[in-house]
Amino acid sequence: MLEQTDFQGLAASSGPQPGRRAGTLGRGAIRIWRGLGTGLKARAGLFVTLAAVVLALEVLLPPLVLSAARRPVDYFTFNPWLSELPRLLIAGDVAWQRKLDFLPGLALFWFSADSPFGGTDWGFAVTVTDLARFILMALLFGAYFALLAHCWNRTGADRLNARTGRRSGAVGVFASVLGFTTGGCTVVGCGAPVIPVVGLAFVGLSSGTLAVLADLSRIATVVLFVAVALGVITLGWLAGKK
Repeated sequence: MLEQTDFQGLAASSGPQPGRRAGTLGRGAIRIWRGLGTGLKARAGLFVTLAAVVLALEVLLPPLVLSAARRPVDYFTFNPWLSELPRLLIAGDVAWQRKLDFLPGLALFWFSADSPFGGTDWGFAVTVTDLARFILMALLFGAYFALLAHCWNRTGADRLNARTGRRSGAVGVFASVLGFTTGGCTVVGCGAPVIPVVGLAFVGLSSGTLAVLADLSRIATVVLFVAVALGVITLGWLAGKK
């Protein structure tokens, strides 16, 4: 017959215990966090520069594409209503639910080009949601390439990870191109409110085709966010090795 000690032995050998798994995950998270802090601190200038460049491209690339494919941009402005935003936020007679529903779609600034036949030929607006997405994407790409540069310059045993770093770099370059060409943007006069940048070069597409491009743009943006975030985590793990 099995004794109590036998049951204890079977329980101990049945696999990793929850506490042990939690400890492993905790140590992994600490290593990733340490790697992120070390790598970004060592490459702070590169991180800030890359993030600023990516943010500028995300804001300027759509109107540049539209200027080349449609008509040159001839107008830019910040939303003049923004001066009223603080009053709206503190207004007691407006429900918070209504405020939260209103803010994500609030246009902060926009570019446009007049049509020779009157009215607006096209307009590109950056909303609160767009700007939040642009900033997050810029920070992710800045962190990705800063950590990549940090890992490449490490010496000793970490040289063994250089091949992984080179593969990650190639993936990062591909992801950046994918992000700049498929990232959704809010456009007036193109048949759909949000379409990928690459779709701006095509004039006269049907609304159904533009709707498909819009759906693909949203999917590609989510995939891009996940891919770059996983890349940052992987490079943080490599950089966090003592």
